[in-house]
Amino acid sequence: MNLVWIVAAFLSGSLMFSYWLGLLLKRDIRTVRDGNPGAYNLWSVAGWKWGLAGVALDFLKGYLPARLLAISALDGGYAFVLIALAPILGHVFSPFLRGKGGKGTAVSFGVWSGLTQFEASLVYAIAMAFLFLSYRALNKGKPSTTEADSLQNVLGMMLLFAYLYKQQFPAPILWTGVGNWLIYLYTNRLELATLYRSVFKKDTQTEHKDVTV
Repeated sequence: MNLVWIVAAFLSGSLMFSYWLGLLLKRDIRTVRDGNPGAYNLWSVAGWKWGLAGVALDFLKGYLPARLLAISALDGGYAFVLIALAPILGHVFSPFLRGKGGKGTAVSFGVWSGLTQFEASLVYAIAMAFLFLSYRALNKGKPSTTEADSLQNVLGMMLLFAYLYKQQFPAPILWTGVGNWLIYLYTNRLELATLYRSVFKKDTQTEHKDVTV
């Protein structure tokens, strides 16, 4: 029975609605910005109406399996964690895109909304807004970069986990948070590596300049 749950949740997450909406508009959203076939890139190429449609559909494919899981009689434990993460993994490794996919932000919001009746997703949204505004303030209003967006996703999930831990959520929920964070590390690995190299290179050049002077 657990395997059926996992497969069904994975297939739900693997439905690439934003990408398909882009194709409907004769646009391959994988060719813009970071190549992510998710709702943000759909918003970028097709406008806010189509973008919101993509966000809603990507949200629902995570929310519905998670909500069914939360109200079911299924025992907690590792099976719960795998089922909760399955929609996100389906989006990241979609069989409809030959094992490739998006970063999983909208579907993650859906999963957390379903598991906690929107409590965790609201906290995550507040954390993301705080990180975004902090970035804009530190960079004097400059537009956010894909690298900064990736860092905000990862840090936002860490802040969400801290909240879940402080509020003493059950262990399966906490492990789902850890799993979601690890997935984010993977899906944002290229941007994080670019950000790390830029900061490390800058620090190295500064140290070298100080030594030579």
